[in-house]
Amino acid sequence: MSSIASVVDGIVQQQTTKAADPTAHTKEAGKGSSMDKDAFLQLLVAQMKYQDPLEPTSNTEYISQYANFSELEQMQNMSSTLELSRAAGLVGQTVTVEGTDDNGNAYGDTGVVDYITYENQKALVWVKGSSYKLEDVKEVADAKFVNAASNASVLIKALNALPGINDLSIDDKTDVEAVAAAYNGLSDYEKSFISKDNVNLINSYVEKLSELVKLSELDADNNNS
Repeated sequence: MSSIASVVDGIVQQQTTKAADPTAHTKEAGKGSSMDKDAFLQLLVAQMKYQDPLEPTSNTEYISQYANFSELEQMQNMSSTLELSRAAGLVGQTVTVEGTDDNGNAYGDTGVVDYITYENQKALVWVKGSSYKLEDVKEVADAKFVNAASNASVLIKALNALPGINDLSIDDKTDVEAVAAAYNGLSDYEKSFISKDNVNLINSYVEKLSELVKLSELDADNNNS
C-alpha cells in the first residue's frame, strides 16, 4: 500500500498531484459495498414467499445459503477490523495521499495523520482537516525521515543563496562558514539526503574561502610592513 520515497537535497523524489477540490473524494466511502444481513434476510423471505409451490426449495438449500452468507459476513468483518488496525497505525505519521474523485479530478496532499474515523465499514484518515480513504495513502514516513528531509532542504536553500564560486569574497565568510557548520552538524543519516554534487560544492566554497582568507591576511601583513 505504501512506500518510502527517496530524498535528494531535502526534496522527495516523487511528484504529487494537487486537486482543485481536495475534499471531493469524501463521498460515500461505502458505495457499492456488499448487501448487509438484513437485506439478505429480506431476499430470502421473498424467495420463500414467491417460490413455485409445485417445486419448493428445500430447507437444506436455505440453510446452505444462509451459512454461506454468514461465512462471507465474518470474512468482511475480519477485513474491516484489519483495515481499521492499519489505519490506526498511521496516526501521527506523515503520509502522502493521492487519488481521483468521482469526476476524474486528481487530488493529493502531504501531512500528518491527526486521527481516523470509521464510516460505512471504511477507515478514513484525516490530514489537514480533510478525510482520505486508506487506499489513497501512497507514502508513509516516520518523524526521523521527515526531520532529515527538512534539515537537508534548509541546508540546500542556504547553499543556493551563496554567490557563485568565482564571485565569492571575504565578505561572504560568515555565510560560507554557517553552511559548512550546518553540513558537519548533520548525522550520517541526514547527510545521505544531500547529493554528492552539493557536498563537493560545499567543499569547494570552504577551499575558496580559505584561499581568500590567506590572501586577506597576506595583504594585511604587507600593509603593516
